Amino acid sequence: MRTLYPPLEPYVRHCLKVDDVHTLYVEECGNPRGIPAIFVHGGPGGGCEAWHRQLFNPDLYRIVLFDQRGCGRSTPHAELRNNTTPLLLKDMETVRCHLAIDRWLVFGGSWGATLGLLYAEQHPQRVLALIVRGIFLCRPEDIAWFYQHGASRLFPDYWQDFLAPVERHQQHDMVAAYYALLTGEDELKRLAAAKAWAGWEGRTSTLLPKPGLVEHFCASRLALSMARIECHYFINHAFIAPNQILQQAYRLSAIPGAIVHGRYDVVCPLDQAYALHQAWPQAKLHIIPAAGHSAGEAGNADALIRASDEFAQRLG
Repeated sequence: MRTLYPPLEPYVRHCLKVDDVHTLYVEECGNPRGIPAIFVHGGPGGGCEAWHRQLFNPDLYRIVLFDQRGCGRSTPHAELRNNTTPLLLKDMETVRCHLAIDRWLVFGGSWGATLGLLYAEQHPQRVLALIVRGIFLCRPEDIAWFYQHGASRLFPDYWQDFLAPVERHQQHDMVAAYYALLTGEDELKRLAAAKAWAGWEGRTSTLLPKPGLVEHFCASRLALSMARIECHYFINHAFIAPNQILQQAYRLSAIPGAIVHGRYDVVCPLDQAYALHQAWPQAKLHIIPAAGHSAGEAGNADALIRASDEFAQRLG
């Protein structure tokens, strides 16, 4: 089973101002003359982590990581203004042009898969290959499954903690109720809601319990950016048309791809990856038998590293 490549540090960091509000953090790692690859993190609002660099062979890849608007080391933190999917896609093109990259491999998981797929559909001529994990199609039913009714039946004990910040009469629309809390004036209620929102995601992201991941998700800074930005996107239907990814999947037909999905993914159930593969049969679908949603689970990480290694050989 493949494991992460050794830790590495960026050889250059950039602060890239993309409008009057937002400045993005961008870093480059690995081989400056290697195959360009962009890592698209999840959330939205999650930010990149050091171990994300280790999913690529640093001798073969020029690895680009960036924190999306409002999260990670990008500024301002947890900012909702000028924060939409079309603007994030525009940011990816801004990063590509700033780094003088013609074409690159796009690698994303969960929301990163959503954004990577949308980017590839919008700019297929810029994509060498596409590796996506934990497919999130961002349809209304996908959001409702996790935040209203579905996953709650598998984790009824954790669901009670997610319900706790919300008044009973508002629980028929949890995303709207959380949006009011996360954008309200009461700082204590904002933070409590953010931790409950992030804790629900952290507790359900792995097949087996992983307390360290939950603690990481519930750290105040990450919880606030993830909860506020996720809720902002989901109350706005991710700023995309209904079923946009599947309807435009024909644009991916010339792009080689790998789809990695844990069979027991509760955050983003497997039917989303299956539907994507039916619409994009040119990609290889890897169903991981003993994994949930997290890229850090051994089976998911193994498949992702194998995919990045395979494309390094094909594209090198």
